[in-house]
Amino acid sequence: MFEPVIAPSGTLLGLLQRGRGDGTLHALTAPRAEALAALNHCVLRDPRHDWQVENRSLYYARLYLDLSGELDEIEAHLFDVEDALDTEESRTGLALAVLGHLASYGRRDALALLRRYAATGSNWAWALDELALRDDDTGLRALAAPVLARFPADPEGEAELAAAVRDAFEPRPWRLWAEDPRESIATRVRAAQEAGCFDRWQRQMRPTGPRPGWSVQAVFEWAQQGIERGVALHVPAARCLMAVAGPEDRPEIVAAAKDGTDGARCTALRYLADSNDPDALDLIEAAVITGSSAVVEAAIDAFERMRSIAAVDRARGWARRPDPLGAAAGRMLACRGGAEDKDLVLAALREAVRGEGPDAPTLWTLVDGTGRLGIACAAPVLRHVYRETASSHLRGRTARALAATDPSFAAGFAVECLWDCEETTREIAARHAETGDTRVVERLRRLAADPAEEAEVQTAVRSRIGPDASAG
Repeated sequence: MFEPVIAPSGTLLGLLQRGRGDGTLHALTAPRAEALAALNHCVLRDPRHDWQVENRSLYYARLYLDLSGELDEIEAHLFDVEDALDTEESRTGLALAVLGHLASYGRRDALALLRRYAATGSNWAWALDELALRDDDTGLRALAAPVLARFPADPEGEAELAAAVRDAFEPRPWRLWAEDPRESIATRVRAAQEAGCFDRWQRQMRPTGPRPGWSVQAVFEWAQQGIERGVALHVPAARCLMAVAGPEDRPEIVAAAKDGTDGARCTALRYLADSNDPDALDLIEAAVITGSSAVVEAAIDAFERMRSIAAVDRARGWARRPDPLGAAAGRMLACRGGAEDKDLVLAALREAVRGEGPDAPTLWTLVDGTGRLGIACAAPVLRHVYRETASSHLRGRTARALAATDPSFAAGFAVECLWDCEETTREIAARHAETGDTRVVERLRRLAADPAEEAEVQTAVRSRIGPDASAG
């Protein structure tokens, strides 16, 4: 997937792309045409860096409702000739998910678009999953013929149909079609269901790697084969070592950690770290200095998994190193350090923002640690990350850290977080936002009454304004 271009955080488009609550609040006071243009831009050009994890669909669907937005541009996007040329889920997935939520809110035009796209669009399986949750039996039965027509009635087509049935996220349409009164449809679907179950059983029974009884060297060779194919196998290989290696094999494993092949070295480092071997930390440090990029990555990952007091003590000595091991040490202290490590964690946080920006992957752990340790003087940096990051998950973690470190959070960012795209962020806001703001009370009541809202958010709402929050 292409890397999305994110507008500045001070613009309406930038706020909506990030899924910030302020995006909705600004859109509701902006000229309607401008707000709808920005909203359509987001839905048709998915702004998420990780579209499989970050939430936006409910956030955008609610804004379509608030703006009484038309769906003409979504329709044009779904049925453009590009749909036949670019069949990646990422091109249409967000638009289909938004339509699914709108259908749940009673938008018949959204339901009609989903039905039409499921019958003719390239990403039909996604549309069918959305309909499986929202459409009635009659609507779903009408799609049986056009969906099955996608699969030729030959061995290859039947195999593809079986895979589609097996991999369906929502099985309801297929179960319905298996009982269809049209025998030609029911017979094909039942056969596909049986073939899918058999294929799943075969894959589960098929051996995929080494078994106990292999030698240590055989495990190392298997891991190296993975490296040569571009596949990281050192993690399962290390688990296999746990089963096949005995005390007498330790010298061979230590030697591999020092100067073995990349596959063997990665595997040995992981095994020794997970075993809390007394030489593991020294071997990790040496690997970071002398190893390939794959070995360095494996060494860092192995170190960050360690839970021992010795690992935390070593992290205190490594935290100021200007290399990946120093960054990992900062994350280690953020996760497992104590009050005496606040300065080191704060320094790591500032350095990460300064050197890598507000979307640096290392910030996830550092932000969590800042909140865990209650580092109050980190609030300005956290507020910067909150405003600028394009990751709604990182923003949610930052909101949680601000709730623990920033006295102004309840009257500030917590208010806009009630409109955030991530349910975990809305939950934080529901627990902290000051109810002296009339917008807060009104929003809490609306969330409590919204059937699309997550149960955890509604529980947090009711803890603030009582079980009758949805009344009125």
